[in-house]
Amino acid sequence: MSTRSKTLRTWTAVALGLSFVAAACGGSGSDSAEGGEVVDKSAIKEALNATTTTAAGATTTLAAPEPKSMEEWEKLWDTQRAAMVQRIKDNKWGISADGKTITGPEGFTVDLTKCVNNWSDTQGIENGQIKISQAMAQSGTYADYGNIGKGIATVFNYYNDKGVFKDVNGKPLKVDYKITDDGYDATRTIPIVDEFLDSVKPFKIWTLGSPATLKTYDKINQYCIPQLSSMTGHDAWGDPVYHPWTTGAPRPTYSTEAVLWATFLEQHIDEFPKDRKIVVAALAQNNDFGKLYSAAFKNAIAASPKLKDRVDFQVENIEAQAPTVIDPMTTLAAKNPDMWISMLAGVQCTQIVVEAANNGMKEKVKYKFMPQTCPGAGAIGKEKLGGDGMAGDGWLIMDPGVKDLKDPTLQSDPYVKWLRDELTKAGINPDSSTQLGDGVNYLFPVLQALRCASDLGGVTRSRVLLCYRVTQMDSPMLRWGMPLHMDGNKDAFIAEAARFSKWDAKKQTYENVSDLFLLDGKTKNCHWILAKAACE
Repeated sequence: MSTRSKTLRTWTAVALGLSFVAAACGGSGSDSAEGGEVVDKSAIKEALNATTTTAAGATTTLAAPEPKSMEEWEKLWDTQRAAMVQRIKDNKWGISADGKTITGPEGFTVDLTKCVNNWSDTQGIENGQIKISQAMAQSGTYADYGNIGKGIATVFNYYNDKGVFKDVNGKPLKVDYKITDDGYDATRTIPIVDEFLDSVKPFKIWTLGSPATLKTYDKINQYCIPQLSSMTGHDAWGDPVYHPWTTGAPRPTYSTEAVLWATFLEQHIDEFPKDRKIVVAALAQNNDFGKLYSAAFKNAIAASPKLKDRVDFQVENIEAQAPTVIDPMTTLAAKNPDMWISMLAGVQCTQIVVEAANNGMKEKVKYKFMPQTCPGAGAIGKEKLGGDGMAGDGWLIMDPGVKDLKDPTLQSDPYVKWLRDELTKAGINPDSSTQLGDGVNYLFPVLQALRCASDLGGVTRSRVLLCYRVTQMDSPMLRWGMPLHMDGNKDAFIAEAARFSKWDAKKQTYENVSDLFLLDGKTKNCHWILAKAACE
């Protein structure tokens, strides 16, 4: 592994504030109610406690300039995949001779004798196709997430036509990607996944959302079916020991994000009167996703000597299918908050920005944060907000680096241009939804794992799983310098880079207010205990 040689300045506020990193995931010795540290304190202090650093802890793959064309991107990926394949071959990782165990890096082991009866390494591959089944909202308040699937299908179809996927006999395969609408309702996801497992018998299952994934990942792991790149940033997906077949989204965890919100507040604490509490208001989704956000932020506040006696945290919960946010926002506006945090997703992202402008919070609240689950123009752009779009001006976000296809500053980006062209050829307006690009972000490591498995001798479940667990690549859907990296049991989170950005309504883009910081390998693994709502 090589480290990018370019020196990156870190944001002083982040550098100082991350000294207290604590959240809703960790060991039983924590003083917090719901767990301990989610990110290694000493490692972050070492990496960030300076005004300059050489991206400490980062493991981007090549000290090279960003590709300037699709041809250069493909050449880079070929080189990176070849290194992954060689590492697997050199270490003789894979299924044991007796067919009972998968071995991989850093103690990664899967006991195949615990899989359901009649498990097959090639189940879901038939008639020249790789069957991938997706449960995802295509209706309700999360209907826009259906565009995630459109982005995925477009790129799969492109590579299907290139013939890059191979079976164990070297014959070409095509991905058959099919979506079933669950309306972002976990009670609907459960029978859908059961149907996948019992009747469809796909090669891989894809799920969207923390509630749906938490309700299904035990059973999917019992069936030993890949559930890679789940469309959620919950801590629970960093569990290579007990849930080796499940991984999370290519973005920082929700707990890490919550810690960074607290970090931001700690560094701005002197801007608020010392004779009263600093009021932080949040509207959180009333499910596993929103509850993790609020618990992690609460614990980060409690762990900070500067904040624990200064902050009054006021949170209201809202159902994912609630038609409006007016009532809970009216309640929270009455608290006269100094800082606002949205802890939800879907259409409620835009509703919050509009309502904040209507009820006066836009002017009165000093710092207002969108969550990473409300990305780009799709949540805060002029077309969504209406009028002159200035209602969104100045909102902050912890930006995980995912490129927005509609961003005017990215229209010359070679991959963005290519993807926009492919969507247009498929009859899809690339400006219709930010989720189109988000879908390709989720897809990229899965796509590369399928190609890596093809290079290893043909696509099988074990090879795709192993390739994913040794990922060391640069994604075209993430800002340059924000790597994808996993390493068996040692590093179970594929993307851990971010920066803070602020929405510029006139330019219709997020502009950086911090330099890039990298926390690769610094997020602790998490065996999630549902009854405790915490990591073990």
